[in-house]
Parts: sequence; C-alpha cells; structure tokens
Amino acid sequence: MVRPYFDPNAVFLSQGIRRIAAHGYEGDMEPIFAAVLGYLTGSIPFGLLLTRAAGLGDVRSIGSGNIGATNVLRTGNKALAAATLLLDLLKGFAPVFAAGLIWVGEASDVAKAFAAGGAVLGHCFPVWLGFKGGKGVATNAGVAFGLAWPMGLAYAAVWLSLLATFRISSLAGIGAVVAAAAAAPLFGYPQFFPVMAAIAVVIIYLHRANIARLAKGEEPRVGQKKT
Repeated sequence: MVRPYFDPNAVFLSQGIRRIAAHGYEGDMEPIFAAVLGYLTGSIPFGLLLTRAAGLGDVRSIGSGNIGATNVLRTGNKALAAATLLLDLLKGFAPVFAAGLIWVGEASDVAKAFAAGGAVLGHCFPVWLGFKGGKGVATNAGVAFGLAWPMGLAYAAVWLSLLATFRISSLAGIGAVVAAAAAAPLFGYPQFFPVMAAIAVVIIYLHRANIARLAKGEEPRVGQKKT
C-alpha cells in the first residue's frame, strides 16, 4: 500500500490560515505592521505637495526649510497653511485610529502606540525627501487625539493658549508635546506615556535651533518672515 505524502509545512500553513480566518492574527508582528502603517501615512509631505500644486514652488527653499504648516504660512497663503495643518493632523490621527480598528484586545494599545510613533517619524524623516521633513507638532496633535481624546484636548489647549499668548509657533509646539506626554498618565492612559515621551524628545531635539533663538529672544513670531 502506498502511503499518502505528508507535508508538515503544508499542514502547518493550512492550520495557520484557518486560525487567522477564525481569530485574526495574534502573533508578534502587530507592532511592526502598525509602525509601517503609521510611517507611510505620516511621510506624505502635504505641505510640499500643496505648495507645488498651487504654483508656489518648493516650500523647503524658504524660511526654516521644513514642510510644516508654519513654513507654508511664510508663502503668504493662509489657506494653504491651514490645509497643511489639518492634513498633517489627520495623517497622525488616521493610522492610530485605524490600528485601533484592525487590532483588538491587548494588542490594540500596543499597535496604536507603534502607529503613533511611526506617524511622527514618517513626518519628521520621510524617506521620499531624504529623511528631511517637518518637526512633527501638528502630526503629534493628531496622534494624541487618536490615542485618547483627553490627551488630544490637553495638547490642543496648551498649543492654542501658548500660541495665542506669545505668537511663537515653536514655543507652543514644544509646550504642547510635553503636555501631551504628561497628560497620558494623568488622565489614565499610562500605557501611552512611553511613546508620547519618546515623541516629545524627538520633537524637542528637532527644535534645538528654535530653542537657541528663544533663549536669545530672536525667535520669529507667527506671521513674521524668518530671515
């Protein structure tokens, strides 16, 4: 009698497919997938795309040279700056929100945190632009709202209040990222503190030149052209 051929790899694969179909993937790849999702979404250079589409050239050739809303405002087009701000915020919110829908249970918070970190890194270091992007303030606002709305409100409150009081974008942004990290444990989301603290460190580092100008009283205010 001829014995039937037995392929353990085929059996294993078949069982794996049935398990995924029935229960969803529960392995260790969620953080990687979530981070890649966040990075690819966050790396879309809306400021650059919008200014080019409007015939205003390369936004990186003016002001601070980055692709964020504050630098887009230096083109003189307030509508484009507002659109950039909104889209940069959404590209932080969207992957975090999506991660919360794709992964459930204990994996959800982990996936959301990695998507959050990926989104900010994508904006700040987009591969398409030689890893030279924006400074992550607006994208991190979206991330904060995506992780937990109380953190997002804390972010927005500090950002808007500092901006209204001092009219210095960098100061408002730095204050907001620190506030969002502090708000995580204060409002009952300690699981998100590590990623928000890490993001705050990255964003503050990217603002080191702004901090030096702040110390000298030379940081330009919103609406003032940077020389």
